[in-house]
Amino acid sequence: MRRDRFLLAVTLTTVLAADVYFVLLPRLRAWYHLSRNGCTCQGVNVSIEYRGQTFQKWTSGNNATSEQESKLERLFSHPLYNIRLPELAPDERLLEEEELMGYYRRKVTRWERQQKLYVEAAAASNISIPEQPVTFDPNASWLKFHLGINRYALYSRDDRSIDRLLHDMQSANIISADYTQDEKALKGACDCSQVVKPSGHHLKLALKLQDFGKAMFKPMRQERHEETPEDFFYFVDFQRHNAEIASFHLDRVLDFRRVPPVVGRLINVTGEILYTTHSDDLRSVFFTSPANNTCFFAKCLYVCKTEYAVCGHPDLLEGSMSAYLPGLSIAPRISIPNPWIRSYTFTGREEWEVNPAYCDTIKGLYPYSSGNRLLNIIDMTIFDFLTGNMDRHHYEIFTKFGDEGFLLHLDNARGFGRHSHDEMSILAPLTQCCIIKRSTLLRLRLLARPEYRLSDVMRESLGRDSLMPILTEPHLQALDRRLGRVLKTVGRCVKKLGEAQVVVTDFVASSGATERGDEGQSG
Repeated sequence: MRRDRFLLAVTLTTVLAADVYFVLLPRLRAWYHLSRNGCTCQGVNVSIEYRGQTFQKWTSGNNATSEQESKLERLFSHPLYNIRLPELAPDERLLEEEELMGYYRRKVTRWERQQKLYVEAAAASNISIPEQPVTFDPNASWLKFHLGINRYALYSRDDRSIDRLLHDMQSANIISADYTQDEKALKGACDCSQVVKPSGHHLKLALKLQDFGKAMFKPMRQERHEETPEDFFYFVDFQRHNAEIASFHLDRVLDFRRVPPVVGRLINVTGEILYTTHSDDLRSVFFTSPANNTCFFAKCLYVCKTEYAVCGHPDLLEGSMSAYLPGLSIAPRISIPNPWIRSYTFTGREEWEVNPAYCDTIKGLYPYSSGNRLLNIIDMTIFDFLTGNMDRHHYEIFTKFGDEGFLLHLDNARGFGRHSHDEMSILAPLTQCCIIKRSTLLRLRLLARPEYRLSDVMRESLGRDSLMPILTEPHLQALDRRLGRVLKTVGRCVKKLGEAQVVVTDFVASSGATERGDEGQSG
């Protein structure tokens, strides 16, 4: 009897041990793996912990500069970065708060209704899916960003909501993932005979955050140290996530403020994309690679191949998170061809490439014949030259602000491809028109001085992103070199035409501060 009891106990112990080892432990490992890598169904997001860093505010010091004065803070304290704009009239703000809140409350209600139907349909099919509750906060950072857009810039110099927005895009739970609207419009029917491929080639996703904010995710396609091959045409170059991040920081350092906020983030492609998407098209392009990494690719026909996919390691994938602008139904924008658009063929050339007097023709055309539009084109040109972006075929403006509105500097992912080469043709608008805003010129001269050196303030600024280093040292040094080339180009124009004809005053001095900055930069 005792022997039978002993055998029974041994048998039960063996069965229990086998059940724990072969069933329970694998489930616990899988649960731990997903929760640790940021699965939104657990209600937490720890994707930024893998770098051991959190987002640092622009207004706070950096560890690299704790023992010495921050060049970035010194730059932003300079009078040139503290010019007071005129008091904004109601029609100089893009959106009214009451209208915006009503618009998004309706969208949240529609989202919650669709989410409820989706969960019910899944339950009817005996499929359990996690609910993704939305927390709509009227004080959310992305709403404050939208409300802060005015006829001068996307945000003001002292807008603290931008720091909050960067932090939120980096850390907030993701409740939904889908293809972007322009890629949906292709419906997978891409013309493979086109030299310039549509956006489906570049694989970007629209991610919705728990506070109903929205960001465009562009995954990493190229390592930081890799340069664009010399034989690549600009229109088939990679789109780089770190170029989007660096372009936002450069835009802010130049005080243009025409690039929507961008921050780096590590995404768990399983927990934060595959498990949150309602799109059958997106789910269908996920697969596991031979290296056991989770991958996905674009649905466009000519890139519906695994060799064009992006993959996590095994699930983590870094990329850029760009804040969405207000929807076109509430804040219409128009896209306008760049007068200095390039030929998107292998052999063609545009008129500006063969006609040195091309700018004279442009100056006689609306809307470049008067106002600030041509000067804003020059600003955009300088920005693109510093980043090395040759792909500025269009620009966008908000229709509400008309001809005097600023140009949006969108889609900067083809910048920072070659640090060893300065593409002087990007500067054609400046060399042919020989005009520049006084405020732009003074800030460029300031950034050429050792105490405000462009590469130093960019290094410090980029060091506050969790995916640092964003740019390699050769790219940072290239910024200084290219800045020198811009200033030499302006110098040649001044020598040829005189400063009065080249440098256009575009601001009014405030309490003598600007004059002091001007005097410090002259000569």
